[in-house]
Amino acid sequence: MKSNRPLITFIAMHADIVDLRQFYHSELGRLAEQSIAMALSSLWVRLPQERLVGLGYAVPFLDRFQADTERTFAFMPAGQGAVNWPMGSLSSTTLVFDEELPLPDSSIDRVLMVHSLEFAESPRETLKELWRVLAPGGRLVIVVPNRRGVWARMEHTPFGSGRPYSRGQLTHLLRETNFTPGATAEALFFPPSKLRTILRLRRAFERIGRTLWPAFSGVIIVEAQKRLYQGLPVAARASRRVFVPVLAPHGVPTTRNR
Repeated sequence: MKSNRPLITFIAMHADIVDLRQFYHSELGRLAEQSIAMALSSLWVRLPQERLVGLGYAVPFLDRFQADTERTFAFMPAGQGAVNWPMGSLSSTTLVFDEELPLPDSSIDRVLMVHSLEFAESPRETLKELWRVLAPGGRLVIVVPNRRGVWARMEHTPFGSGRPYSRGQLTHLLRETNFTPGATAEALFFPPSKLRTILRLRRAFERIGRTLWPAFSGVIIVEAQKRLYQGLPVAARASRRVFVPVLAPHGVPTTRNR
């Protein structure tokens, strides 16, 4: 017997580029960046002569790796919007659809996903596309809101939007898309408060949280490696995406007086 109830699909709206920039320019955003960067440094120290792509809004963290890489790109989803990066230099920013990246197969060594997977329309398709563009032995690091953490419940930060994950859900998704999960880290143990008295205690919260309540971090960070011994089915598909520019030059008709 068929049910008459409509199927409900969860579609996460991307965080807006303006809101993301404002958050990371705030005091709370700068402290959150420092906390996540410290956790990332435990997974990736240096990336000598490797090709790195940041997917989502990863620019606050790309500066830390760019000096060692062969080249670094900032891929920003069309639903989010894009900004020029790096500042004061030739732009390495590209506006993309995360299921159809403008890269050849096996062309990238590392991918850093921040403010990305939780907003993906189809997380499996996004990860399959990353599998395609990663070189053999390529590595992926994903930063996502922790569904058990306080940050995922507060909407005044970007981590309170989108689809949060548990560590088990993220591990299952990676294995399902032919990645082998590896090292993990946690960050954002301090509460997402704007009170200066709370923010001054950030270091203590981070230090104690890693020891006493690692399961309740604000974000989960997982590194995974492209798995080669099991192929992905390949199917031709037509693009469902169409770029609609916000400002389209149409020209101005003119008349000449004769």
